[in-house]
Amino acid sequence: MEEMPGALGTSSSFALRLGQIVFSSASLFFMCLDVDFYGYSAFCFLVMVMGLVISWSSTLLVVDAYYIFIKCLPRQRRCILMLTLGDMVLSYLLLAAACSTASVTDLLLVADKSYCPGKLCSRYQISAAMAFLAWFLSSASCLFNFWIFPSL
Repeated sequence: MEEMPGALGTSSSFALRLGQIVFSSASLFFMCLDVDFYGYSAFCFLVMVMGLVISWSSTLLVVDAYYIFIKCLPRQRRCILMLTLGDMVLSYLLLAAACSTASVTDLLLVADKSYCPGKLCSRYQISAAMAFLAWFLSSASCLFNFWIFPSL
């Protein structure tokens, strides 16, 4: 069977995982740059989800690098199914965290300047934007693996 883009063990999957790690780390960095995020549960949820995404993507990045190095593609249905379901769950969590962070930040900006100074809210907005970019890559990875699953 030919190599399909986005499949586990391909360079495109490696690039997707690397992008997820970069955007998730950037989102986590901008959120944790100040300790005021503990006051809002949406921001704590984003931090928790980013921790999950970074660990999941890092593990799969190492797996992708291993399969690229030995030039062998995994073709086990259970492995691809577990990968697809994990990506699906994390992409839903990422979307929920990104949307809740963006909405709370917008609410803080509209409510009053005393709740969220401009510099702090701009960091939260950047963090939400990075979370949306990480979600985009995670959902693309999920869709690629879901597309590959029936052909195994």
